[in-house]
Amino acid sequence: MSDDDRNDPDDELRDMLRQFLSGNASFDPSQLAGAAGLPGDAASIQALMSQLQSALRSPSNGIDWNVALEQGTSIASKDAVEATPAERASLDQAFAVAALWLDEVTSISELTTTPTLLSRRQWVKDTMPVWSQLAEPVATSISDALTSVMQEQAPEEMRGMLQNAGHIVRAVGGTLFAVQLGQVVGQLSGEVVSGGDVGIPLLKDGTAALLPQNVAAFGDGLDIPTDQVAIYLAVRELAHSRLFRHAKWLRLQLITAITEFAKGVTIDTDRLEELAESFDPSNPEELRQAMVSGALIPPKSEAQQAALSRLETMLALIEGWVDVVTARATTRLPKSDAVAETVRRRRAAGGPAESAFATLVGLELRPRRLREAAAMWTQVTDAVGDDERDRLWSHPDLLPTSDDIDDPSSLVARLTASASGAQPEYDELDEAIAAMLSGEDIEGDGAEGATGEHGAEGSTGEHGPDTGDDEGRPGGTDEGNSGPAPV
Repeated sequence: MSDDDRNDPDDELRDMLRQFLSGNASFDPSQLAGAAGLPGDAASIQALMSQLQSALRSPSNGIDWNVALEQGTSIASKDAVEATPAERASLDQAFAVAALWLDEVTSISELTTTPTLLSRRQWVKDTMPVWSQLAEPVATSISDALTSVMQEQAPEEMRGMLQNAGHIVRAVGGTLFAVQLGQVVGQLSGEVVSGGDVGIPLLKDGTAALLPQNVAAFGDGLDIPTDQVAIYLAVRELAHSRLFRHAKWLRLQLITAITEFAKGVTIDTDRLEELAESFDPSNPEELRQAMVSGALIPPKSEAQQAALSRLETMLALIEGWVDVVTARATTRLPKSDAVAETVRRRRAAGGPAESAFATLVGLELRPRRLREAAAMWTQVTDAVGDDERDRLWSHPDLLPTSDDIDDPSSLVARLTASASGAQPEYDELDEAIAAMLSGEDIEGDGAEGATGEHGAEGSTGEHGPDTGDDEGRPGGTDEGNSGPAPV
Protein backbone atom coordinates (compact mmCIF):
# COMPACT_ATOMS: atom_id res chain seq x y z
CA MET A 1 0.00 0.00 0.00
CA SER A 2 1.38 3.43 -0.92
CA ASP A 3 1.63 6.37 1.47
CA ASP A 4 -1.12 8.08 -0.48
CA ASP A 5 -3.46 5.13 0.07
CA ARG A 6 -2.71 5.02 3.78
CA ASN A 7 -3.44 8.73 4.10
CA ASP A 8 -6.70 8.65 2.13
CA PRO A 9 -9.16 10.71 4.24
CA ASP A 10 -12.04 8.46 3.18
CA ASP A 11 -10.23 5.40 4.55
CA GLU A 12 -9.24 7.19 7.75
CA LEU A 13 -12.80 8.31 8.49
CA ARG A 14 -14.21 4.94 7.52
CA ASP A 15 -11.80 3.17 9.89
CA MET A 16 -12.59 5.63 12.67
CA LEU A 17 -16.34 5.13 12.31
CA ARG A 18 -15.95 1.35 12.11
CA GLN A 19 -14.07 1.37 15.40
CA PHE A 20 -16.74 3.63 16.85
CA LEU A 21 -19.54 1.31 15.74
CA SER A 22 -17.76 -1.88 16.73
CA GLY A 23 -17.46 -0.70 20.33
CA ASN A 24 -13.69 -0.17 20.31
CA ALA A 25 -14.23 3.44 21.37
CA SER A 26 -15.78 4.62 24.61
CA PHE A 27 -19.31 4.11 23.38
CA ASP A 28 -22.46 2.28 24.38
CA PRO A 29 -24.31 1.05 21.23
CA SER A 30 -27.61 1.05 23.11
CA GLN A 31 -27.37 4.85 23.34
CA LEU A 32 -27.24 5.18 19.55
CA ALA A 33 -30.16 2.77 19.28
CA GLY A 34 -32.08 4.95 21.71
CA ALA A 35 -31.32 8.07 19.69
CA ALA A 36 -32.64 6.28 16.61
CA GLY A 37 -35.84 5.48 18.48
CA LEU A 38 -35.13 1.75 18.65
CA PRO A 39 -35.54 -0.48 21.69
CA GLY A 40 -32.28 -1.28 23.42
CA ASP A 41 -32.53 -5.04 23.00
CA ALA A 42 -29.64 -6.96 21.48
CA ALA A 43 -31.42 -7.77 18.21
CA SER A 44 -32.29 -4.11 17.50
CA ILE A 45 -28.78 -2.93 18.35
CA GLN A 46 -27.20 -5.60 16.14
CA ALA A 47 -29.48 -4.71 13.25
CA LEU A 48 -28.66 -1.01 13.54
CA MET A 49 -24.92 -1.67 13.73
CA SER A 50 -25.15 -3.91 10.68
CA GLN A 51 -27.04 -1.26 8.72
CA LEU A 52 -24.55 1.46 9.59
CA GLN A 53 -21.59 -0.79 8.76
CA SER A 54 -23.21 -1.50 5.39
CA ALA A 55 -23.52 2.24 4.76
CA LEU A 56 -19.80 2.59 5.46
CA ARG A 57 -18.83 -0.26 3.15
CA SER A 58 -20.63 1.24 0.18
CA PRO A 59 -21.13 4.94 0.84
CA SER A 60 -22.95 6.93 -1.82
CA ASN A 61 -24.90 10.14 -2.12
CA GLY A 62 -28.12 8.13 -2.23
CA ILE A 63 -30.05 6.52 0.61
CA ASP A 64 -30.38 2.78 0.99
CA TRP A 65 -34.12 2.40 1.47
CA ASN A 66 -33.73 -1.32 2.04
CA VAL A 67 -32.90 -0.27 5.60
CA ALA A 68 -36.40 1.20 5.93
CA LEU A 69 -37.91 -1.92 4.39
CA GLU A 70 -36.09 -4.23 6.80
CA GLN A 71 -37.07 -2.10 9.78
CA GLY A 72 -40.70 -1.81 8.65
CA THR A 73 -41.23 -5.49 7.93
CA SER A 74 -39.59 -6.41 11.23
CA ILE A 75 -42.06 -4.27 13.17
CA ALA A 76 -45.01 -5.43 11.06
CA SER A 77 -44.19 -9.05 11.78
CA LYS A 78 -44.63 -8.57 15.53
CA ASP A 79 -48.04 -9.63 16.84
CA ALA A 80 -49.00 -10.68 13.32
CA VAL A 81 -52.04 -12.93 13.03
CA GLU A 82 -52.90 -14.80 9.85
CA ALA A 83 -56.47 -14.54 8.63
CA THR A 84 -58.49 -17.74 8.84
CA PRO A 85 -60.06 -19.20 5.67
CA ALA A 86 -63.48 -18.10 6.96
CA GLU A 87 -62.30 -14.51 7.47
CA ARG A 88 -60.75 -14.41 4.01
CA ALA A 89 -63.93 -15.78 2.43
CA SER A 90 -66.01 -13.19 4.27
CA LEU A 91 -63.84 -10.31 3.04
CA ASP A 92 -63.83 -11.64 -0.52
CA GLN A 93 -67.62 -11.69 -0.37
CA ALA A 94 -67.62 -8.14 0.99
CA PHE A 95 -65.62 -6.98 -2.03
CA ALA A 96 -68.09 -8.69 -4.38
CA VAL A 97 -71.08 -6.97 -2.77
CA ALA A 98 -69.24 -3.64 -2.67
CA ALA A 99 -68.55 -3.78 -6.42
CA LEU A 100 -72.24 -4.32 -7.21
CA TRP A 101 -73.37 -1.49 -4.96
CA LEU A 102 -70.79 0.92 -6.36
CA ASP A 103 -71.97 0.23 -9.90
CA GLU A 104 -75.33 1.72 -8.90
CA VAL A 105 -73.96 5.06 -7.72
CA THR A 106 -70.97 5.85 -9.93
CA SER A 107 -70.21 5.78 -13.63
CA ILE A 108 -66.55 5.04 -12.91
CA SER A 109 -66.02 1.47 -14.05
CA GLU A 110 -64.95 -1.44 -11.90
CA LEU A 111 -61.35 -2.59 -11.52
CA THR A 112 -59.75 -5.01 -13.93
CA THR A 113 -57.83 -6.80 -11.17
CA THR A 114 -59.21 -8.84 -8.30
CA PRO A 115 -59.04 -7.11 -4.88
CA THR A 116 -56.56 -8.69 -2.53
CA LEU A 117 -56.06 -9.30 1.18
CA LEU A 118 -52.72 -8.27 2.67
CA SER A 119 -50.85 -9.10 5.83
CA ARG A 120 -49.24 -6.21 7.67
CA ARG A 121 -45.82 -7.33 6.49
CA GLN A 122 -46.93 -7.50 2.85
CA TRP A 123 -48.52 -4.06 3.11
CA VAL A 124 -45.15 -2.63 4.20
CA LYS A 125 -43.36 -4.32 1.29
CA ASP A 126 -45.93 -3.16 -1.27
CA THR A 127 -46.12 0.45 -0.08
CA MET A 128 -42.51 1.20 0.85
CA PRO A 129 -41.54 2.41 -2.68
CA VAL A 130 -44.05 5.25 -2.39
CA TRP A 131 -43.14 6.07 1.22
CA SER A 132 -39.45 6.33 0.32
CA GLN A 133 -40.27 8.51 -2.69
CA LEU A 134 -42.21 10.92 -0.48
CA ALA A 135 -39.56 11.02 2.25
CA GLU A 136 -36.40 11.17 0.12
CA PRO A 137 -36.24 14.99 -0.29
CA VAL A 138 -36.42 15.52 3.48
CA ALA A 139 -33.96 12.69 4.15
CA THR A 140 -31.49 14.25 1.75
CA SER A 141 -31.89 17.65 3.41
CA ILE A 142 -31.23 16.16 6.84
CA SER A 143 -28.18 14.24 5.63
CA ASP A 144 -26.72 17.33 3.97
CA ALA A 145 -27.40 19.45 7.06
CA LEU A 146 -25.79 16.83 9.29
CA THR A 147 -22.69 16.82 7.09
CA SER A 148 -22.49 20.61 7.19
CA VAL A 149 -22.85 20.79 10.97
CA MET A 150 -20.31 18.02 11.57
CA GLN A 151 -17.80 19.83 9.39
CA GLU A 152 -18.34 23.08 11.27
CA GLN A 153 -18.29 21.49 14.73
CA ALA A 154 -15.32 19.19 14.15
CA PRO A 155 -11.86 20.08 15.46
CA GLU A 156 -9.67 21.94 13.01
CA GLU A 157 -7.44 18.92 12.37
CA MET A 158 -10.44 16.78 11.33
CA ARG A 159 -12.28 19.25 9.10
CA GLY A 160 -10.33 18.38 5.99
CA MET A 161 -11.00 14.71 6.58
CA LEU A 162 -14.75 15.29 6.97
CA GLN A 163 -14.92 17.59 3.98
CA ASN A 164 -13.29 15.01 1.74
CA ALA A 165 -15.44 12.21 3.09
CA GLY A 166 -18.75 14.02 3.31
CA HIS A 167 -20.51 11.33 1.31
CA ILE A 168 -19.76 8.84 4.09
CA VAL A 169 -21.37 11.09 6.68
CA ARG A 170 -24.38 11.55 4.39
CA ALA A 171 -24.68 7.79 4.02
CA VAL A 172 -24.72 7.31 7.79
CA GLY A 173 -27.21 10.17 8.26
CA GLY A 174 -29.42 8.76 5.51
CA THR A 175 -29.32 5.34 7.17
CA LEU A 176 -30.49 6.78 10.49
CA PHE A 177 -33.34 8.58 8.72
CA ALA A 178 -34.30 5.38 6.85
CA VAL A 179 -34.46 3.57 10.20
CA GLN A 180 -36.91 6.20 11.45
CA LEU A 181 -39.06 5.92 8.32
CA GLY A 182 -39.09 2.13 8.58
CA GLN A 183 -40.37 2.44 12.12
CA VAL A 184 -43.15 4.80 11.05
CA VAL A 185 -44.30 2.58 8.18
CA GLY A 186 -44.05 -0.53 10.34
CA GLN A 187 -46.26 1.09 12.97
CA LEU A 188 -48.69 2.31 10.32
CA SER A 189 -49.12 -1.30 9.17
CA GLY A 190 -50.89 -1.93 12.46
CA GLU A 191 -53.24 1.05 12.02
CA VAL A 192 -54.43 1.09 8.41
CA VAL A 193 -57.33 -1.10 7.28
CA SER A 194 -56.86 -0.80 3.52
CA GLY A 195 -54.57 0.26 0.71
CA GLY A 196 -56.11 3.73 0.40
CA ASP A 197 -56.72 4.32 4.08
CA VAL A 198 -54.29 7.25 4.35
CA GLY A 199 -55.75 9.01 1.31
CA ILE A 200 -52.81 8.69 -1.08
CA PRO A 201 -52.32 5.90 -3.65
CA LEU A 202 -49.74 3.70 -1.94
CA LEU A 203 -50.40 0.60 -4.03
CA LYS A 204 -49.96 0.32 -7.78
CA ASP A 205 -52.77 1.56 -10.00
CA GLY A 206 -55.94 -0.48 -9.98
CA THR A 207 -55.12 -2.38 -6.80
CA ALA A 208 -57.59 -2.60 -3.94
CA ALA A 209 -56.68 -4.33 -0.68
CA LEU A 210 -57.89 -4.89 2.86
CA LEU A 211 -55.80 -5.95 5.86
CA PRO A 212 -57.88 -8.68 7.60
CA GLN A 213 -56.16 -8.37 10.98
CA ASN A 214 -56.75 -4.62 11.10
CA VAL A 215 -60.32 -4.85 9.79
CA ALA A 216 -61.07 -7.18 12.69
CA ALA A 217 -59.44 -4.75 15.13
CA PHE A 218 -61.44 -1.86 13.64
CA GLY A 219 -64.70 -3.64 14.47
CA ASP A 220 -63.71 -4.61 18.00
CA GLY A 221 -65.84 -2.84 20.59
CA LEU A 222 -68.38 -1.61 18.07
CA ASP A 223 -71.96 -2.71 18.34
CA ILE A 224 -72.00 -3.36 14.62
CA PRO A 225 -72.13 -6.73 12.83
CA THR A 226 -68.74 -7.65 11.39
CA ASP A 227 -70.14 -8.25 7.91
CA GLN A 228 -71.48 -4.68 7.78
CA VAL A 229 -68.12 -3.28 8.83
CA ALA A 230 -66.37 -5.37 6.18
CA ILE A 231 -68.73 -4.29 3.39
CA TYR A 232 -68.49 -0.62 4.30
CA LEU A 233 -64.68 -0.69 4.34
CA ALA A 234 -64.64 -2.66 1.09
CA VAL A 235 -66.83 -0.05 -0.59
CA ARG A 236 -64.51 2.75 0.52
CA GLU A 237 -61.44 0.91 -0.71
CA LEU A 238 -62.96 0.06 -4.09
CA ALA A 239 -64.18 3.64 -4.56
CA HIS A 240 -60.69 4.97 -3.84
CA SER A 241 -59.00 2.48 -6.19
CA ARG A 242 -61.55 3.01 -8.98
CA LEU A 243 -61.07 6.77 -8.86
CA PHE A 244 -57.29 6.58 -9.30
CA ARG A 245 -57.60 4.01 -12.06
CA HIS A 246 -60.20 6.14 -13.87
CA ALA A 247 -58.41 9.49 -13.54
CA LYS A 248 -55.04 8.26 -14.78
CA TRP A 249 -53.47 11.70 -14.35
CA LEU A 250 -54.49 11.94 -10.68
CA ARG A 251 -51.88 9.65 -9.14
CA LEU A 252 -48.93 11.35 -10.85
CA GLN A 253 -50.26 14.82 -10.08
CA LEU A 254 -50.82 14.01 -6.40
CA ILE A 255 -47.46 12.27 -5.83
CA THR A 256 -45.67 15.07 -7.70
CA ALA A 257 -47.40 17.69 -5.53
CA ILE A 258 -46.31 15.89 -2.36
CA THR A 259 -42.69 15.44 -3.46
CA GLU A 260 -42.49 19.05 -4.63
CA PHE A 261 -43.70 20.15 -1.20
CA ALA A 262 -41.13 17.89 0.47
CA LYS A 263 -38.33 19.31 -1.68
CA GLY A 264 -39.06 22.72 -0.18
CA VAL A 265 -38.50 21.45 3.35
CA THR A 266 -35.30 22.87 4.84
CA ILE A 267 -33.47 21.90 8.00
CA ASP A 268 -32.83 24.32 10.84
CA THR A 269 -29.04 24.05 10.97
CA ASP A 270 -28.87 26.49 13.89
CA ARG A 271 -30.99 24.10 15.95
CA LEU A 272 -28.87 21.19 14.75
CA GLU A 273 -25.71 23.03 15.83
CA GLU A 274 -27.20 23.70 19.27
CA LEU A 275 -27.90 20.01 19.66
CA ALA A 276 -24.40 19.12 18.53
CA GLU A 277 -22.84 21.50 21.03
CA SER A 278 -24.92 20.30 23.99
CA PHE A 279 -25.26 16.64 23.02
CA ASP A 280 -24.69 14.23 25.91
CA PRO A 281 -24.01 10.68 24.64
CA SER A 282 -25.29 9.27 27.91
CA ASN A 283 -28.66 10.97 27.34
CA PRO A 284 -29.62 10.80 23.63
CA GLU A 285 -33.30 11.58 24.30
CA GLU A 286 -32.97 15.26 23.33
CA LEU A 287 -31.58 14.37 19.92
CA ARG A 288 -34.24 11.72 19.36
CA GLN A 289 -37.03 14.10 20.38
CA ALA A 290 -35.71 16.74 17.97
CA MET A 291 -35.86 14.24 15.13
CA VAL A 292 -39.34 12.86 15.83
CA SER A 293 -40.95 16.13 16.97
CA GLY A 294 -40.16 18.06 13.82
CA ALA A 295 -38.05 20.59 15.74
CA LEU A 296 -35.40 20.44 13.01
CA ILE A 297 -37.91 21.56 10.35
CA PRO A 298 -38.50 25.34 10.54
CA PRO A 299 -41.93 26.97 9.93
CA LYS A 300 -43.20 26.72 6.37
CA SER A 301 -42.41 29.50 3.92
CA GLU A 302 -45.12 31.35 2.00
CA ALA A 303 -44.39 29.27 -1.08
CA GLN A 304 -44.70 26.09 0.95
CA GLN A 305 -47.93 27.27 2.53
CA ALA A 306 -49.35 27.89 -0.95
CA ALA A 307 -48.19 24.45 -2.14
CA LEU A 308 -49.66 22.87 0.97
CA SER A 309 -52.98 24.62 0.40
CA ARG A 310 -53.18 23.25 -3.15
CA LEU A 311 -52.26 19.79 -1.92
CA GLU A 312 -54.85 19.87 0.85
CA THR A 313 -57.51 20.91 -1.66
CA MET A 314 -56.68 17.93 -3.86
CA LEU A 315 -56.67 15.50 -0.94
CA ALA A 316 -59.98 16.91 0.31
CA LEU A 317 -61.57 16.52 -3.14
CA ILE A 318 -60.47 12.88 -3.32
CA GLU A 319 -61.55 11.93 0.19
CA GLY A 320 -64.76 13.95 -0.03
CA TRP A 321 -65.77 12.17 -3.24
CA VAL A 322 -65.00 8.79 -1.69
CA ASP A 323 -67.11 9.66 1.36
CA VAL A 324 -70.12 10.74 -0.69
CA VAL A 325 -70.00 7.76 -3.06
CA THR A 326 -69.56 5.36 -0.15
CA ALA A 327 -72.52 6.85 1.70
CA ARG A 328 -74.75 6.48 -1.36
CA ALA A 329 -73.58 2.92 -2.01
CA THR A 330 -74.12 1.69 1.55
CA THR A 331 -77.66 2.90 2.21
CA ARG A 332 -78.76 -0.75 2.46
CA LEU A 333 -76.56 -1.27 5.52
CA PRO A 334 -78.60 -0.63 8.69
CA LYS A 335 -75.50 0.52 10.57
CA SER A 336 -73.77 2.42 7.76
CA ASP A 337 -74.06 5.77 9.55
CA ALA A 338 -72.44 4.32 12.67
CA VAL A 339 -69.52 2.90 10.66
CA ALA A 340 -69.15 6.20 8.80
CA GLU A 341 -69.00 8.11 12.09
CA THR A 342 -66.33 5.74 13.39
CA VAL A 343 -64.30 6.32 10.21
CA ARG A 344 -64.67 10.10 10.61
CA ARG A 345 -63.56 10.08 14.23
CA ARG A 346 -60.65 7.80 13.43
CA ARG A 347 -59.57 10.03 10.56
CA ALA A 348 -59.84 13.21 12.63
CA ALA A 349 -57.79 11.79 15.48
CA GLY A 350 -55.22 10.04 13.31
CA GLY A 351 -52.84 7.49 14.76
CA PRO A 352 -49.45 7.77 16.44
CA ALA A 353 -47.61 6.50 13.38
CA GLU A 354 -49.40 8.99 11.14
CA SER A 355 -48.42 11.79 13.50
CA ALA A 356 -44.83 10.52 13.42
CA PHE A 357 -44.80 10.72 9.61
CA ALA A 358 -46.17 14.28 9.78
CA THR A 359 -43.32 15.39 12.02
CA LEU A 360 -40.70 13.37 10.15
CA VAL A 361 -41.57 14.74 6.70
CA GLY A 362 -43.50 17.88 7.67
CA LEU A 363 -46.72 16.78 5.96
CA GLU A 364 -50.06 15.78 7.43
CA LEU A 365 -51.84 13.13 5.39
CA ARG A 366 -55.37 13.91 6.53
CA PRO A 367 -57.11 16.69 4.57
CA ARG A 368 -58.27 19.60 6.71
CA ARG A 369 -61.21 20.52 4.48
CA LEU A 370 -62.75 17.10 4.10
CA ARG A 371 -66.14 17.99 5.57
CA GLU A 372 -66.55 21.01 3.26
CA ALA A 373 -65.43 19.02 0.21
CA ALA A 374 -67.92 16.24 0.99
CA ALA A 375 -70.71 18.82 1.34
CA MET A 376 -69.78 20.24 -2.08
CA TRP A 377 -69.85 16.80 -3.74
CA THR A 378 -73.24 16.16 -2.13
CA GLN A 379 -74.67 19.37 -3.60
CA VAL A 380 -73.24 18.54 -7.02
CA THR A 381 -74.72 15.03 -6.88
CA ASP A 382 -78.14 16.29 -5.83
CA ALA A 383 -78.11 18.90 -8.60
CA VAL A 384 -76.84 16.98 -11.64
CA GLY A 385 -76.57 13.30 -10.66
CA ASP A 386 -73.79 10.75 -10.50
CA ASP A 387 -72.65 10.86 -14.13
CA GLU A 388 -72.14 14.63 -14.32
CA ARG A 389 -70.42 14.59 -10.94
CA ASP A 390 -67.97 11.90 -12.01
CA ARG A 391 -67.29 13.59 -15.34
CA LEU A 392 -65.41 16.28 -13.42
CA TRP A 393 -62.61 13.74 -12.89
CA SER A 394 -62.03 13.33 -16.63
CA HIS A 395 -59.48 16.17 -16.77
CA PRO A 396 -57.58 18.18 -14.13
CA ASP A 397 -58.90 21.46 -15.56
CA LEU A 398 -62.46 20.37 -14.77
CA LEU A 399 -61.87 19.68 -11.09
CA PRO A 400 -63.55 21.96 -8.56
CA THR A 401 -61.32 24.59 -7.01
CA SER A 402 -60.77 25.73 -3.46
CA ASP A 403 -63.30 28.51 -4.08
CA ASP A 404 -65.84 25.91 -5.20
CA ILE A 405 -65.36 24.07 -1.91
CA ASP A 406 -65.97 27.33 -0.04
CA ASP A 407 -69.09 28.17 -2.05
CA PRO A 408 -70.38 25.46 -4.43
CA SER A 409 -73.26 27.60 -5.79
CA SER A 410 -71.43 28.86 -8.89
CA LEU A 411 -70.15 25.36 -9.73
CA VAL A 412 -73.62 23.88 -9.28
CA ALA A 413 -75.12 26.61 -11.48
CA ARG A 414 -72.62 25.94 -14.28
CA LEU A 415 -73.15 22.19 -14.12
CA THR A 416 -76.93 22.55 -13.99
CA ALA A 417 -76.93 24.85 -17.01
CA SER A 418 -74.65 22.51 -18.93
CA ALA A 419 -76.72 19.45 -18.08
CA SER A 420 -79.95 21.14 -19.20
CA GLY A 421 -78.42 22.44 -22.42
CA ALA A 422 -79.10 26.05 -21.42
CA GLN A 423 -76.63 28.81 -22.09
CA PRO A 424 -74.99 29.99 -18.86
CA GLU A 425 -75.53 33.60 -17.86
CA TYR A 426 -72.85 36.00 -19.01
CA ASP A 427 -70.45 37.26 -16.42
CA GLU A 428 -68.67 40.62 -16.72
CA LEU A 429 -65.84 39.20 -18.85
CA ASP A 430 -68.30 37.57 -21.27
CA GLU A 431 -70.18 40.86 -21.58
CA ALA A 432 -66.98 42.75 -22.27
CA ILE A 433 -65.97 40.31 -25.02
CA ALA A 434 -69.44 40.45 -26.57
CA ALA A 435 -69.29 44.25 -26.51
CA MET A 436 -65.94 44.30 -28.34
CA LEU A 437 -67.15 41.88 -30.99
CA SER A 438 -70.26 44.00 -31.57
CA GLY A 439 -68.27 47.20 -31.83
CA GLU A 440 -69.69 48.74 -28.66
CA ASP A 441 -67.75 50.74 -26.12
CA ILE A 442 -66.80 48.37 -23.28
CA GLU A 443 -67.50 51.12 -20.77
CA GLY A 444 -70.88 51.99 -22.31
CA ASP A 445 -74.25 50.34 -22.05
CA GLY A 446 -74.78 49.85 -25.76
CA ALA A 447 -77.56 52.44 -26.00
CA GLU A 448 -75.42 55.52 -26.40
CA GLY A 449 -73.22 54.17 -29.16
CA ALA A 450 -69.47 54.20 -29.35
CA THR A 451 -67.26 57.19 -28.78
CA GLY A 452 -64.29 56.07 -30.81
CA GLU A 453 -61.60 58.42 -31.98
CA HIS A 454 -63.29 58.93 -35.33
CA GLY A 455 -66.51 60.44 -34.08
CA ALA A 456 -68.63 61.90 -31.35
CA GLU A 457 -71.02 60.17 -29.04
CA GLY A 458 -73.58 58.20 -30.97
CA SER A 459 -71.45 58.11 -34.11
CA THR A 460 -68.66 55.96 -35.46
CA GLY A 461 -67.02 58.79 -37.37
CA GLU A 462 -66.71 58.90 -41.15
CA HIS A 463 -67.89 55.36 -41.55
CA GLY A 464 -71.42 56.36 -40.65
CA PRO A 465 -73.68 56.04 -37.67
CA ASP A 466 -74.11 52.82 -35.77
CA THR A 467 -77.85 52.82 -35.46
CA GLY A 468 -78.23 49.28 -34.32
CA ASP A 469 -80.97 48.64 -36.92
CA ASP A 470 -83.64 45.99 -36.70
CA GLU A 471 -82.11 43.57 -39.18
CA GLY A 472 -80.64 41.30 -36.48
CA ARG A 473 -77.44 43.19 -35.75
CA PRO A 474 -76.53 43.94 -32.11
CA GLY A 475 -78.38 46.94 -30.76
CA GLY A 476 -81.61 46.15 -32.56
CA THR A 477 -84.84 46.74 -30.67
CA ASP A 478 -87.22 44.63 -32.72
CA GLU A 479 -89.04 42.43 -30.23
CA GLY A 480 -89.21 39.67 -32.73
CA ASN A 481 -85.50 39.61 -33.07
CA SER A 482 -84.29 40.05 -29.48
CA GLY A 483 -82.26 36.82 -29.27
CA PRO A 484 -78.50 36.66 -29.29
CA ALA A 485 -76.71 37.63 -32.46
CA PRO A 486 -75.67 34.66 -34.63
CA VAL A 487 -72.02 33.66 -34.51
